[in-house]
Formats: sequence, structure tokens, C-alpha cells
Amino acid sequence: MTTTEEPRLSLGVAAARTLATTTKSQPQMRGITPRWLLSQLPWVEVPGGSYRVNRRLTYTVGDGKVSFFHTGARAQVIPAELTELELLRGFDDEPALAALADAFEQREYEPGSTLVTAGDALDLLVLVVHGKITRHGKGEYGAETHEGTATDGDHFGAELLARDDAVWTFTARAATRVVALVLPLATYTRLNGRADSLRTHIASAATRPRKPQNRKGEASIDLSAGHDGEPVLSGTYVDYEPAPREYELSVAQTVLRVHNRVTDLYNHPMDQLEQQLRLTVEALRERQEHELINNTNFGLLHNADLKNRITTRTGPPTPFDMDELLCRRRKTRFFLAHPRAIAAFGRECTKTGVYPSPVLVDGKRVQAWRGVPVLPCDKIPITEAGTTSILAMRTGEDDAGVIGLRPKSLADEYRPGLNVRFMGISDRAVTSYLVSAYHSAAVLVPDALGILDDVEIARS
Repeated sequence: MTTTEEPRLSLGVAAARTLATTTKSQPQMRGITPRWLLSQLPWVEVPGGSYRVNRRLTYTVGDGKVSFFHTGARAQVIPAELTELELLRGFDDEPALAALADAFEQREYEPGSTLVTAGDALDLLVLVVHGKITRHGKGEYGAETHEGTATDGDHFGAELLARDDAVWTFTARAATRVVALVLPLATYTRLNGRADSLRTHIASAATRPRKPQNRKGEASIDLSAGHDGEPVLSGTYVDYEPAPREYELSVAQTVLRVHNRVTDLYNHPMDQLEQQLRLTVEALRERQEHELINNTNFGLLHNADLKNRITTRTGPPTPFDMDELLCRRRKTRFFLAHPRAIAAFGRECTKTGVYPSPVLVDGKRVQAWRGVPVLPCDKIPITEAGTTSILAMRTGEDDAGVIGLRPKSLADEYRPGLNVRFMGISDRAVTSYLVSAYHSAAVLVPDALGILDDVEIARS
């Protein structure tokens, strides 16, 4: 059976479109994100290209974490890293440190097993190689309390080095599978009896008076209060760090190339150079935010003080974990988390029957906790194990917080901290432009930035 096409009675749509003016959109880009960090971080202009963070003198040296090396399945502590223990700070007898490092025994613990029990004799120095250990005490009314979590590089039981009559003040349990290096009291006693330099250093460190300092480890400022009459008042001065850190501006750059024939003949109704620049700048801004979070020199994930890094209690980010992160600083402006971490936190809130109210930030409704915005950022990495981090920060110079750094002014400035410079026209009629974005970030006081690590996002 054949069909015959009826003759057309009017002009076809396809033919008519050849005479029509098409309505076009601007070039679209899927890689554009909200970039909350760039918009919420206060930017300080740096005329000289570097920013120096002056702080009060701090007596606390080192990060308190020990490092290890592995030979197959066997882990060993790096001898010099033992000086991160307070009683061993400043001890430089390398043979004695090596002997002490070799005396540690490797032990493994299954989840739920108890490492030490409150009230028992303190007979172990424990270095956590890998895993998570929770510490528990007893509250005023007999209920068990949570006293923190020890993770990779942490240690406890260092009192064993100075005394043999101490007792455990907490109970430690393995929350995950744990690999630890332990130094039994009997082993240390034998070693200490043979190492005169170690014994002398420990005895001196245990009796040495500590330099006056506040609870943050800063050199104290002596004051008088609550007195009457005419006593002699305390004299004091404020000491500064002798070698403050300087942050130099980093740069993200690219060369934009546009053929002259394109800008001459195809520049209407949209400016081709302007559209090329717009999308290039969007890509540079995305890279800026990535660098501010992940750069090993100034990125926030690598510049958080270890004392302000905590881990989740059970894996997923619970309201208890967010409270712990929030309470460690004043004036927390916002949390920053991967969208999947925010979803995981929402699930945990639902499980506990808690429904946080959203807040408005720049006219947009965002998730919040305790009235503090939880802003999404997909630049925060997710590990192969399905864990990520949540950042909390106080911002601004006035509050001694986290700040962004950028130049005060640039030649050929196109946006704040970003310029576009003409590089010339090649013999192929291609015009080149150097597009540069200068940036960095600084943490003015360590407690301005806190991080919740080991956040599981895949658990249902």
C-alpha cells in the first residue's frame, strides 16, 4: 500500500526559519557552583603581596601527634617523633630515643574492646597508629560520660614516663579496629634503668616549673585583681612570636586566545571576547575556591590546628558532633560541608527527631544548625572510604578569624583580585590575553577554624 503526500498549502517551518532571527542564550556552563566560601569570606586587600600574622608568644611547641613508618604489616614510631610527648620535649639523645622507639609493642584491638579501665594501674603508654578510640568517664550522677576521641597519631598514658603509681582516670574503648603501639611499664622500667640521659631528662622535666601561660598556651599577662589598700601591683609585658608567619599571595592563571576573525565578524548580538572572558573567569573562581580549601600551603584543610580537629563519635555527622564542633569557638559564622555531608547530617537529624530551621544568607534559604548556616561546597574532598570533613569558622580581622587575601589594586583589573592583560597578536591573527587571579587565606588565631574529620556520608 502506498501513500501520496498531499501538496503543501503554505511555506514550511524549516524554510521560514532561514529568514528568522534566532533568540539565543548566553553560553552556559555546568561547572559553576554557588562558591559560598568566596562570597562569605571577608577579603583583606594586601598592597605588598604578603600578609604577616603577628601573635602572642606561645610556649606550646609541636602538634602533640606522633608519626610512624611501616614495614609490611609492622608499624614503628619514628624515634624523633617521641619528642612530641610533653615529658620528652627537648630530649635530643638519638640512641636513647631509638631504643625507646624499639621498645614499643604492636597490638590490635577489635571494635568494642576495652584497652584500659578507669581505676586500674596506669601500666601502658599507648600510641594510636590507626583507628579510633573513645574515652569515657563517670559523671556526677553515675552516668557514663564521653571525654573525647583519640585517632591516628594521638597518645595517652604518658604519665607512665614520670611515675609508676598513677591510675587510669578514664576507660578507653576501640570504636573501630585499632592498631596501636604500647609501651608496658615493665619494659620502660628496664629501659629507663639503662639510659642515664633519659632518666635525667624525665626527672628534670617532671619537676621543672612551667612558664606562666594561659589556657591557650600563650605567655601569660600578669594582673592584680580583688585587692584593696596599696599593695605592689604586678608588672608585665606582652611578648610576641619571634618568627610570625607570612602568607604570600598565590595565583591561578590561564592564557585566553581569540581569533581576530571571530571578534571582527561574529561579534553581534553578543560580544565574543566578553563571553570568553566571562566563562574563563568563572573557571578561575572555581579553582580559587578549590585552592583556598585544598592547597597544602594555605588551604584551610591543611592549616587547621590539630587541637581544633575532632572526629565523629560514630561515623555519620550527628547533632552531638556538630555541637562539639560549634562550641570550640566563639562567633562561628558558618559551617562549610560537602553537599553529601549535609544530606548525611539531615538524615541523622531526622533519626533523632530534630528538624533544624533554615536561615537566609544573601537572600537564599540554606540549612542551619543552632542558627549557624551550613553552606555547601563540593570542593571539600571525599575519600575512597566515603569520608569527608566539615569546617566551622569565625571570620574577619576584627574577630581574629579566617580571612581571604587579595591585591589592593592591579593593572588592567577586571574583577577584584583578577586582571586581564593583553599579550599581543600572533602571525596567525590570534589575540592572547593573560588572565590572572591572585588569592590566599590566613587563620589569624588557631581556634578560628575547626574541622570535624572522619565524617561518613554513605551509611544509610
